[in-house]
Amino acid sequence: MRPGIELRGKRVLVVGLARTGVATALFCAARGARVTASDSRSSAQLGEIVDRLRQAGCALELGGHTNATFLAQDLVVPSPGVPATLPALVAAREAGIPIWSEIDLASRFLRGRLVAITGSNGKTTTTSLVAHILMGAGIPVIVAGNIGTPLISRIEDSTDHSVTVAEVSSFQLELIDSFRPDIAVLLNLTPDHLDRHASFEDYCRAKVRLFKNQTERDFAVLNADDPVVARHAPPRPRLCWFSRMRRVAFGASLRDGRIVFRDECGETQLLERSDISLRGEHNVENVLAAVSAARLAGASPSAIAGGVRSFPGVEHRLEFVAEIGGVQFFNDSKATNVDATLKALGAFAGGLLVILGGKDKGSDYAPLIEPLRQRSRLVLLIGAAAEKIEAQLGAGVPTVRAGTLDRALTLAWERAQPGDTVLLAPACASFDQFENFEHRGRVFKQLVHALDISHAAAGPARKE
Repeated sequence: MRPGIELRGKRVLVVGLARTGVATALFCAARGARVTASDSRSSAQLGEIVDRLRQAGCALELGGHTNATFLAQDLVVPSPGVPATLPALVAAREAGIPIWSEIDLASRFLRGRLVAITGSNGKTTTTSLVAHILMGAGIPVIVAGNIGTPLISRIEDSTDHSVTVAEVSSFQLELIDSFRPDIAVLLNLTPDHLDRHASFEDYCRAKVRLFKNQTERDFAVLNADDPVVARHAPPRPRLCWFSRMRRVAFGASLRDGRIVFRDECGETQLLERSDISLRGEHNVENVLAAVSAARLAGASPSAIAGGVRSFPGVEHRLEFVAEIGGVQFFNDSKATNVDATLKALGAFAGGLLVILGGKDKGSDYAPLIEPLRQRSRLVLLIGAAAEKIEAQLGAGVPTVRAGTLDRALTLAWERAQPGDTVLLAPACASFDQFENFEHRGRVFKQLVHALDISHAAAGPARKE
């Protein structure tokens, strides 16, 4: 049983009015809370959101945050994009006012079982695959969280028989209080968001808060091949491991080209490695994690095998876009950190023209040097991080400053030869030139499709 909360009459402050904040404010107002919504942006910048919140009875504090407003609350719920170090939040915390993330508040109203998935990379693919398997198994599924729809927006859809599969981020986890998944999945831990977290260890601590409230009845699904994950294995929940490299006592592993799941009843062969259509060894890990979570959630071996075989992949994750004149184009806009880009590079043998850059997140790009030397013919740099990336890659990696995505694609097409691959795998956030990584990926695909049309109109001789 999850702890609930009576919102009626409570003074609730929602901080940050992007998608999650708006959903949270409307949810609380509908349950009788006295809601104040605070945002650093002005009424003009927020647009129609202001009218929606006012119509719901919310008071507004716009154009900045004041300590007095924060200190006059029974509960403060910051949006994921609001740093925990915001001075007004610090003042509220020091005054003893509860500060919960949206997923914590939502979980108090959620019915059914909860599968929560986090990690530095692979969250969305794994979340989508678990949901795909469970749907194929006939289990009522809700997909929510960092994947696109706030968890709090799906509360009314949950039942005692549903399984909610939620992607959760370090930003959401750092302010949880009672959030407790029945099945918690930690895929991997590599440096990310170091522009927000003080250190890699602080980032890891935020991630492993996923297990904070789990009990002996719950499951933690962990990557046995990731030494940082293994070091943070929690003490209370039952541990289920997944591995590409070794046999595990309880969980999923890859052995002799087959994916097997082992539990107290013995070992079950589920499918062949060749049944996985997703590119890259990192996606084998994602499949192993998803297989484990789905099995623990009640999916049969046949449903798991069928779900993996029929899974189409996820947009912006090593997504094949087109082949033009013998040159393939892949969109991995979700590769927003160095480790994700390393995994993307590892999915190809060579002949790459790689588009890197965007908004730096405090990353070290030096680990990219050797893979780029081995697999790429050219690196095209875009966005605010271009100068830093160029300096860290050094003279051993051929680079060109393209500036913008459209210019990078034009240059890549000019330099590419039949058999090459143009790969968007930026290793950076998108916010310097785009709304988000989805926007960046959509623009890339639009540019590729426009190139395809112009190439077709010019005739096949351009590259063949």
